[in-house]
Formats: sequence, C-alpha cells, structure tokens
Amino acid sequence: MDTRIATEADLDGLTATLTAAFESDPLWGTWAFSDPEDLAVWWRFYLRSALRYRCVWVRGDYAATSVWIPPGGTELTEEDEERVEPLLEQLVGPRAPEVMELVGRFEASHPEDPPHFYLTLLGTHPGYRGRGLGMGLLAENLASLGDAQGVPSYLESTNPNNNSRYERLGFRRVGEFTTPDGKRTVTTMWRDAERTRAAATSG
Repeated sequence: MDTRIATEADLDGLTATLTAAFESDPLWGTWAFSDPEDLAVWWRFYLRSALRYRCVWVRGDYAATSVWIPPGGTELTEEDEERVEPLLEQLVGPRAPEVMELVGRFEASHPEDPPHFYLTLLGTHPGYRGRGLGMGLLAENLASLGDAQGVPSYLESTNPNNNSRYERLGFRRVGEFTTPDGKRTVTTMWRDAERTRAAATSG
C-alpha cells in the first residue's frame, strides 16, 4: 500500500480510522470515552491541530495512520489548549476533571529534552488488522524521520499488548503513569535514532 502525507482533506478519513482503531483501547476507548461518537470528536480535535505540521501519514485507503509532532512542535495550538477542558465537559460531563487529570499526566511525563519526534497516535483500522500495516508504517516513519535526521523518538503506549511490538522497532520503556483511579497504566517509551546509537557504540 502507498504511504502519503495527509492533508486537511483527509480529516474525516483519519478520524474514522483512529476512532475505530481505539474503540477497544484500554485507556481511550473504555476508560476515558465509552461512547465512540465522543471519541471521534476528541480525535478530530487533535488531528485538526496536528495537521498544521506535515507529519501525519496515511497508508492506503485509511488502512493505517500515524500522527507525529516534530521536534520543537506542540500537540495543540495555544488556542486549542484552552478548548480542552470545555470540550471534555461537553463530552464526558462530570468525569471531565478525572480525564483532564489524565491529560495532565501525559504532559507531565513528556520529556522536554533532547529534541525528538513525538508519535502521538498510531492506529490501524480493524478491517486491516493482522497484516502488519501499522507497525510497517511506523518503521517507515522512523527511517524517514528520526533515523534520517539523527533525532530520537518518543511515544506513550496505552495498550500493554503493543509494548513488545514497539520494542521490536527499537523503543525501550523509560517510565509509566496511571489513570487517576489507578486502573489503567500508560507506558512511556523512547527510541534513539539508529545512527545516533551506532555513533555511540563506535565512540
């Protein structure tokens, strides 16, 4: 399948794929948002902001997508940051403070240095699972982004079943945090660029 950089015109397709991909996710699809329609609004909000960078990839007919934030970039614009809490109040009502606390834990765990590419979302549409499309897309991205530029990468894994898959691509576990009720765990993972690792080994 062809891989290309997504544009604003892809917003609907990207939202649909990520919503379907995360509908059964232990964190986003079951703990934070029990209604897929609310999850779709949430992902659309983040996708629209991320598309200001040319770092959102789509494979095939929305079979898989990856959303990256470049070094020095921010996941949301300042204007969108101010909209997070009101949006959560609209979507989850009385649970908004708890989900807002979770968002804060993501931010608090995110390393500031060194500069890195941040994989904020990676998802494969359920209709295409089992073909290695998502991890294949990630491998392509790592080669063309971090490895090509000698820049490390960072992600948060919200599903423990995916941790070993990320480790096979060179990520290592560097920390973790839980939901405010302690029922779900998020693993933070880091990957040095290939040529950075090679230089460190030879040095």
